[in-house]
Amino acid sequence: MLATHDSDTAQGPIGIFDSGFGGLTILREIRNVMPQYDYVYLGDNARTPYGTRSFELVYEFTRQAVRWLFARGCRLIVLACNTASAKALRSIQQIDLPALDPSRRVLGVIRPTAECIGHYTTSRHIGVLATPGTVRSRTYELEIAKLFPDVVVTSEACPMWVSLVENQEYASEGADYFVRKNIERLMERDSAIDSVILGCTHYPFLLPKIRQYMPAGVKVLPQGDFVAHSLENYLSRHPEMQQRVSTGGTCRFFSTDTPESFNEGAAWFLGDRVSAELAVLE
Repeated sequence: MLATHDSDTAQGPIGIFDSGFGGLTILREIRNVMPQYDYVYLGDNARTPYGTRSFELVYEFTRQAVRWLFARGCRLIVLACNTASAKALRSIQQIDLPALDPSRRVLGVIRPTAECIGHYTTSRHIGVLATPGTVRSRTYELEIAKLFPDVVVTSEACPMWVSLVENQEYASEGADYFVRKNIERLMERDSAIDSVILGCTHYPFLLPKIRQYMPAGVKVLPQGDFVAHSLENYLSRHPEMQQRVSTGGTCRFFSTDTPESFNEGAAWFLGDRVSAELAVLE
């Protein structure tokens, strides 16, 4: 059993969790905005992708990751994974946190994105490109409806996109085929869309092809900047949490896959070398 409920004054790093490498795009933006804090990144690369898995399995995997990060001293965790945010965040917040440690926080990436979208669309029709799991959850539709009830949301599941990125095939002709097909299907369903959310942290690596096949004038919105500034705003509004986040400017990397495999992929995602450690989730 995880021992929590420690001193309210104890400090620890910010935890960043993703099913694989995609969350590194969120970590990069967060560190650009707030380089002063300590971070621990955990990638569940051995069990990626999450997008096609059941709600129950994603919840179980994400709960294991949260407990692991709490055990490493994290007081605040960001689920830098849309599928985990869609399928597991609410249950973790409502069921697990009260038992583990109600003073700690777990945040997601969908709400920060939803909060911004109403300021980008003029037609009030937006699209979401995401994994099948995120699309099935309808989380984007529900969150945007709470904030901007006049906005029409159309979501398109892109089951191949994560694999294209994870396998570094984002620049291949095969990527062209899948990106073009999914964008065409989205726009056929609602030609009034003027803004599209990239509802997966892997998708920024497909941006050149996404912009190539997106109709002229349609804005493409990655999440990293939204999430980074939302987290900065959250800490400014919650000084009690800000005081519990350590400020050494460090970042440690962990993966459930071999560290060597993670180091190679992470260097490509971050444009910098990392030295990961093995994490065992249970």
